[in-house]
Amino acid sequence: MIRAIAKTFKGGIHPPGHKTPTSSKAIETLPLPARVVIPLQQHIGRISEAIVEIGERVLRGQPLSKPMGPVSVSSHASLSGTVKAIESFPHPLGQVVPAVVIESDGLDEPYLDYACDEKYLSFSPEEMKNRIADAGITGMGGATFPTHVKLMPPEDKPIDTVILNGAECEPYLTSDHRLMLESPQDILKGLRVIMKVLGVKKGYIAIENNKPDAIAVFSNLLKNDPEVQVCTLKVKYPQGAEKQLIYAATKRRVPAGKLPMEVGCVVQNVGTAKAIYEAVACHKPLIERVVTVTGAVRNPKNLLVRIGTPLRELIEYCGGFSEDPGKVIMGGPMMGIAQFTLDVPIIKGSSGVVVLSRDEIRDVEPQECISCAQCVDVCPMNLMPTLIVSYVENGRWDLAKEAGIMNCMECGSCAFVCPAGRNVMHLMRFGKFMIQELEKAEKK
Repeated sequence: MIRAIAKTFKGGIHPPGHKTPTSSKAIETLPLPARVVIPLQQHIGRISEAIVEIGERVLRGQPLSKPMGPVSVSSHASLSGTVKAIESFPHPLGQVVPAVVIESDGLDEPYLDYACDEKYLSFSPEEMKNRIADAGITGMGGATFPTHVKLMPPEDKPIDTVILNGAECEPYLTSDHRLMLESPQDILKGLRVIMKVLGVKKGYIAIENNKPDAIAVFSNLLKNDPEVQVCTLKVKYPQGAEKQLIYAATKRRVPAGKLPMEVGCVVQNVGTAKAIYEAVACHKPLIERVVTVTGAVRNPKNLLVRIGTPLRELIEYCGGFSEDPGKVIMGGPMMGIAQFTLDVPIIKGSSGVVVLSRDEIRDVEPQECISCAQCVDVCPMNLMPTLIVSYVENGRWDLAKEAGIMNCMECGSCAFVCPAGRNVMHLMRFGKFMIQELEKAEKK
């Protein structure tokens, strides 16, 4: 048998995978929570505005908010019950944002029928986009960019290639892997919708070669398909980042500071593709997602979770902590965010909950840079992190920007390889924040 050559990009790292505990675990449905907290901002862009009132009974899938501006999406009730509060609550990204609190009535009564229309591919691209927007779909790989906006490139940026991201290169996470094994047909149906909306005839499903079962499933389904093919990727982090994925699949380089549309590509997560199919064919809003719960828990699992479910309930369902936790991270250990409370809710971009024991946390006092250039070697964006960080430490925001700090994707590869234990990524993130704040001040 001739094996496909695994594709990749320059740079990157090879952190331990830690995927074995959940890669063979079928998706389980988490029992209905007693209460959900639905943030009005689960997306990049402007926060949505609540359209329900305290005391109102809402149904599963009912809109709770309306978008405010073109780059915004609505939130929906993930179960039926009574609105108990509309106030600010802790958010997985670290801030406090307005949210709608719903107390479940245990009935899980639907707002609409949600029966699927098998003639969905006959819908016009405009109708498809409207249904995707109405469903409140955002990128489910973690970036949470409003999906309908991504599917409306300017006329002078024609798209000829769609890439579904099934790389799942973050350590520990297996939610996309399981979804590809258990719902491959729905993922492909979502891809067909995306291709029709964009008028595209070329599609890829990009999968790292540590998932041979998923590669086999899609290779079999697509063996007679002239328009879509499997793109086998080398196991490397951050293989699933958009620009690196596009280069691996097409050899096209997205210019610094530009979007994939500049090279005729659109990238969507496999989970997003499934949600797109359900929105277009079934009118189903994005009210649940698959989440990997793993690390220092007694029974690691992949769970289908209602949006708004407190993180605490996922951990309890997995048997609780197996040892004293050092960190609880929403997302993967490389790009995820450590949580300060277990009361934060699962949102649309929550792909995993990783619990690290105290022994797994590197507690090293940062040293002076030893000029080894390992961070330069592994940077997937071809930056010089050591130089940029020196500018940040000295408050030279102008030089940091000139050196390309705003192109940093915050993947953490630099910090991972640093033998001096320097907080490289945190300094890069801080520098970007300061530059943005200064630019806001200048505009005012």
